[in-house]
Amino acid sequence: MTTTPADTVPAPRQTLRVALSDPTLKILASAILVSTVGRGIFLTLTVLYFSRFVGLSAVEIAVILSVSSGVGVATSYLGGRLADRFSARRLLVGMVAVQGLAIATYTFAGNFITAVVIACITVGVDRGANATRSAIIARAFNGPNRVNARAVLRTITNLGIATGGMIAGLALLAGTADAFRGMMISAGVVYILSALHLRRLPTRVDAPRHDPANPAPKRGASPFRDRRYVLLTVLSGIFGMQFGLAEMGVPLWISQDTSAPDLLISVVLVINTLCVVLLQVPLSRGTDDPRRAGKIVMTGGALMAVACALYALAGGAPVIAAVVLLCGAALLHSFAEILSQAGAWGLSFELANPVQAGAYQGMFGMGSALGAMLAPLVVTATVVDHGPLGWAILAVVFLASAAGIALIARRASTTTALA
Repeated sequence: MTTTPADTVPAPRQTLRVALSDPTLKILASAILVSTVGRGIFLTLTVLYFSRFVGLSAVEIAVILSVSSGVGVATSYLGGRLADRFSARRLLVGMVAVQGLAIATYTFAGNFITAVVIACITVGVDRGANATRSAIIARAFNGPNRVNARAVLRTITNLGIATGGMIAGLALLAGTADAFRGMMISAGVVYILSALHLRRLPTRVDAPRHDPANPAPKRGASPFRDRRYVLLTVLSGIFGMQFGLAEMGVPLWISQDTSAPDLLISVVLVINTLCVVLLQVPLSRGTDDPRRAGKIVMTGGALMAVACALYALAGGAPVIAAVVLLCGAALLHSFAEILSQAGAWGLSFELANPVQAGAYQGMFGMGSALGAMLAPLVVTATVVDHGPLGWAILAVVFLASAAGIALIARRASTTTALA
């Protein structure tokens, strides 16, 4: 294996600049940057808005999140299937615009039932749009460029959400219902603006049209009959619960079970954001090779297991030791997240039937949606209820799911070599 001299390795900013020289990726990235600013505003304010101004209880809010996540599991696959049958460009434009309208209408949710309906529309359309966007990437790029595109877009997503979260701080400072409503309506408008920009995508991102003069390409069996891909989807969804752990489990653990100050919750978030922005693109290189993708996911699983151990050790440590352990755990957690995502993206593209790009990417998105839906329950049943034992259980779960993905990748690379 050849190595690149250190002085020739491009900086993250240069890497992004080179990647964004592609017109299609530039359109997707600029649209995502705009929409995720709105998403950052939305994520920061929604739960507080329901609690403070609508008067919903914590249980009602949890039900809203779980039910809407369940809808997202179904719409992930539906979005991918539709992207194989209709114009993926127009479909994505329409979904993002509908999502913007739904976010703006959150301000009219005055009771539990209305909030559930709006949340289901918002999350459902969001998951469908994600699957459609993945299908577009699968068609617009090839080989390593697909994973690179996903890495660039994820970097842009983190920047946008962080920016939106800071903007939402203005509403938090004001603390009034009108400030919350005005900011959430603005988030919806931002989504609609990003949808208009997506209209510039080229026609080549659409599924091939059926030509009566030529026989249609053989589409093969449903992705649900592809056992290898189904298993990859399930295992990736299980490992994806680490997002729920970061969003819910780690903040609760820091505030309730360690001697560290609550301010460390923000520090952990900053560590994660910086790592993703700086490292997601360079660490995603080469994952179009299934064997390398599998090794990267396995490395991520090992780092995640060590991170769980450090989180657990912080529970009984003095303040300074707890802060050091938690920051170390957050750093390893961030690397595990970056590597697992990079490897899973590569496998999700390389092991899919390219003729059914939408259906396969839609099913892979179902795994992520299912992991997001189950994560709060799993985190509660492990870390929240059982402390260090719960962390140990999660470490085993993450390590086992990573090992399963690595095994799939190794067998896939062996099969390809033999062929």
